[in-house]
Amino acid sequence: MTADAHSDAPAGTLPPTPSHTVGPFYGYALPFPGGGDLAPAGHPESVTVHGYVLDGAGAPVPDALVELWQTGPDGGLPRVPGAMRRDPVTGGFLGRDGVDFTGWGRIPTDADGHWTARTLLPGARGGHAPHIAVCVFARGLLHHLFTRIYFPRHTRAHGDDPLLASLAPERRETLVAAAEPHGRYRFDIRLQGERETVFLDFH
Repeated sequence: MTADAHSDAPAGTLPPTPSHTVGPFYGYALPFPGGGDLAPAGHPESVTVHGYVLDGAGAPVPDALVELWQTGPDGGLPRVPGAMRRDPVTGGFLGRDGVDFTGWGRIPTDADGHWTARTLLPGARGGHAPHIAVCVFARGLLHHLFTRIYFPRHTRAHGDDPLLASLAPERRETLVAAAEPHGRYRFDIRLQGERETVFLDFH
């Protein structure tokens, strides 16, 4: 191959192309129907937790995957079968049964980087304030990220939570969802940059 006629590269060489972030792509095959519906259908105590996954420039990440893991309202770990039922005829996924609370969800972000889950507020467990454990997968992240979602009502009542107590106030705020009307909470996940979300390192 020869260099482009308009390139400054020497003859017989090619100019470098711009770098591109390639995979892994989590929006394919991993999401399943009802992945964000952790709370049983019609449950009177269900709340909505939603937000955006944002990159270092504040732009939305449209093909991220957000996994949620949590206790039930009583602080216990759900011990019911998984949420991904299969259709015995086609072998495809039917989604949740709409009855059991498994404490687990998997939600892809949409074209605007937005994700939504309908769940129950978690209970306290093991000396920690009630929270939802979060795992974030995104294009260009070879290692997924872990964080937590705390809720305003709980952080005021559990000021001795060891993780929250170890953080400076401005960093602590990145782990607390903002309360909105009608049982909604907003939690944006900022991967880098200003007000980057606190991420946890497990050893």
